[in-house]
Amino acid sequence: MLNFLTKIFGSKNDRELKKIYPIVEKINCLEPQMQQMSDSEFKEQTYKFKERIQNGETVEDLLPEAFAAVREASVRTLKMRHFDVQLIGGVV
Repeated sequence: MLNFLTKIFGSKNDRELKKIYPIVEKINCLEPQMQQMSDSEFKEQTYKFKERIQNGETVEDLLPEAFAAVREASVRTLKMRHFDVQLIGGVV
């Protein structure tokens, strides 16, 4: 019986991943925008994030942009890009 329900509704893990995948998609969509920023524009992002939080936005609202910025910072400094599964781990 349990296997039958799992096949229909998916496991708890499957259901959680379905919630997270749209966030990862947003992060991936923001990647070209982050890549086009100059270093000075990119550094400004931190101040803009702080300002937006002070103006009432939640961390969850900023999450895709913040993760896209972290990914780009990693590429620029370490020459290493976070994989989607690493982003999923960060979101969880």
